[in-house]
Amino acid sequence: MAVVVGAGGVLGAAHVGVGHALEQRGFRPDMIIGTSVGALNGAIAAAHPDRAAPWLEHVWTQLRRRDVYRLGFPASRSGIFTDRGLRRLIARAGLPERIEELAVPFTAVAMDLVTGAPALLDRGDLATALLASAAVPGLLPPVEREGRTLVDGGVIAYVPVLAALRAGAASVVVVPTGPESSPPPATLPPRRAVAIASRAGLLLIHRQIERDLAEVSRLLPTVVVPTGTEVWPAPWDFRHSRRLIEAASATAGRFLDDLRVSGPGLYRSEDDPAAAAAGHHAAGSATARCAPRRTPEGAGL
Repeated sequence: MAVVVGAGGVLGAAHVGVGHALEQRGFRPDMIIGTSVGALNGAIAAAHPDRAAPWLEHVWTQLRRRDVYRLGFPASRSGIFTDRGLRRLIARAGLPERIEELAVPFTAVAMDLVTGAPALLDRGDLATALLASAAVPGLLPPVEREGRTLVDGGVIAYVPVLAALRAGAASVVVVPTGPESSPPPATLPPRRAVAIASRAGLLLIHRQIERDLAEVSRLLPTVVVPTGTEVWPAPWDFRHSRRLIEAASATAGRFLDDLRVSGPGLYRSEDDPAAAAAGHHAAGSATARCAPRRTPEGAGL
């Protein structure tokens, strides 16, 4: 069983709530694959299985924008912010120096800025792997690692389920975040430049996520754990971490208690807008509010 932890910036706090729900039910993955903020949360979970969620909750509820997005001096040409804040967070996380020393096999996903190919970082220096996976283009500087220039893995794999398939996972538990994970509401086309760019970006990422989930779920049981996030804060606003953690813990817990898996397919909450949009039929407890839904092979997406 692979746990796949998606991107999402400040919404990574929701990962912590899902972690609480999984740990409380005695769940321990065979591998963890993360991208961007999901790589940092995933590495900590891989280092401290069964007890990572309380530590992460303490960190997330204390975080402020300046802890992650710090203006550098002199200013860097490769990013608006310096990565000094992220380096401090990683240094304080109690992580080993090398990926191979983690208790659970772990992969951080980044993107090669020269070729556009995914970079699956599953060995070597852990700190640079996490910095590379979280290096949002334009905001944080790229990372030079083993002769490659690497940036945020969310650009190419916002929810890196394909990496789990390639790693030989027998089943996948997906922890997504953000409005990108659900279809944006149908509205009149926006008129302002920023709104146009924002909606186009959301649609692009959403289609990437759904395409990758469809490909993997044809072969493997693929469980998308809901986080209960209905109102999304600004990407730099960490003041909502407590709310995100509590909502995700409660929502994920109800979903997991009702979950029944029976072979390959895509299992989602009936409250997931993406599931409703795809016309999925129910699998498991049809009476539960968060009953999982399953897409049969080749259908729905």
